[in-house]
Amino acid sequence: MTAVWTIGQIAKRAGVSNDTIRLYERYGLIEEPPRAKNGYRQYSSDTVDQLIFIQRAKHMGFTLKEIQELLSIHHTSKQSCGDVRQRAQQKLQKIDELKQLEKVVKKLIRDCEKHRPDELCPIFISLTPKGVAR
Repeated sequence: MTAVWTIGQIAKRAGVSNDTIRLYERYGLIEEPPRAKNGYRQYSSDTVDQLIFIQRAKHMGFTLKEIQELLSIHHTSKQSCGDVRQRAQQKLQKIDELKQLEKVVKKLIRDCEKHRPDELCPIFISLTPKGVAR
């Protein structure tokens, strides 16, 4: 007989909140478990591993939708490495884009620090369509 855990016990073991578990159930990231006669959810110990996987994927920058796709690949394909690698490469590309954005934002901040009080802020100018900022 496998161990049965309450939502609070599972949440504590996985380091997440009860609400997080319910959210993941709504998103289909984990299956809603059967309920005991008293209405309490009855989780298996496998749920802890699933929750830790989700948390690690989130830490790597994957969105819940992307995690759902990764889990779908995992559950439907034995040859999933190529699909998962492609998604990881997309994450790296996004990181590169964010690094470029970081450079632009830092430059705008430096420019803003140099401007005179009576001048329009360079950050505002960069966000405004031409001809509108006056």
